Amino acid sequence: MTDLWLELAVSADTEAVEAVSEILSRVAPGGVSVEPAFDLVDEGLGARVDPSRPAIVRAYVRASDRDVAGEAVRQAEADLGHLQAFGLRPIGELQTREIHEADWANAWKRHFPVLRLGRRLVIRPTWRRHRPVPGEVVIALDPGMAFGTGLHPTTRLCLVGLERLADDGRLTGATVVDVGCGSGILSVAAARFGATRVLGLDIDAIAVEATTANARRNHVARRVRAREGSLPTSDGPFDVILANLIAGLLVRMAAALHEATLPGGRLLASGIFTDREPEVRRALAAAGFQLTGRDADGDWVALEAERID
Repeated sequence: MTDLWLELAVSADTEAVEAVSEILSRVAPGGVSVEPAFDLVDEGLGARVDPSRPAIVRAYVRASDRDVAGEAVRQAEADLGHLQAFGLRPIGELQTREIHEADWANAWKRHFPVLRLGRRLVIRPTWRRHRPVPGEVVIALDPGMAFGTGLHPTTRLCLVGLERLADDGRLTGATVVDVGCGSGILSVAAARFGATRVLGLDIDAIAVEATTANARRNHVARRVRAREGSLPTSDGPFDVILANLIAGLLVRMAAALHEATLPGGRLLASGIFTDREPEVRRALAAAGFQLTGRDADGDWVALEAERID
């Protein structure tokens, strides 16, 4: 008998995604996935994200334990109700459905098309076809249950920042740590752009497995390794720090991020709403970072900063 999983899904305005993701992650240890609204282009081979339409935040809990699943739904509904009461941004009602484990692995795949980012980066889900052209850096990705497909603005911003660092020669031969590595998309991209040693850190074992599998899939397993954990770590310091987190975590971890960065090294920090940007900037400056770049995608911001001493 196959296991049953209960899918929890909430439609949320772009600015509410962070808060909804945090609520669902409290009841779903495996993490959440965010599926932005998009339109297919290039005869279905590519996608154009539409930030004006709501995203879908999904999480999964085992349905075989009815009491645990029921409590997860009740807690999520209560917390979402508190959030909806503020009326700041449209948030839909919690939707649930049971999925057999045999079907689960394929249920979400229709949401992820081939995605082109920056000038030469292409994210190709493993179940889709893509004919590369000269100069493209193609990453084959199977995110599984781990966050990080390239579709979410926070991930896109980091990938664009990585391409810029690569263009500046900062990734060639570099050491990199990816804090909260998720699917491993940033770790793999860093290696494909020339980093010689990449460490992916995540508190979720599923993310560690996904990063390891995607590194192997993209033939960079010798340069990318992943393990459970977070900063601080004895493996550093590093030339480049990737931190696609949320604003609150970036603020709390600013000192640890600084400690993990080599003097003159770079930090790419993403997952920041525009209204939280000043707070993150202050925390990074207080820790010893100097802002060197900024990218925005709708209401999301990514900051590039250099460690100064």
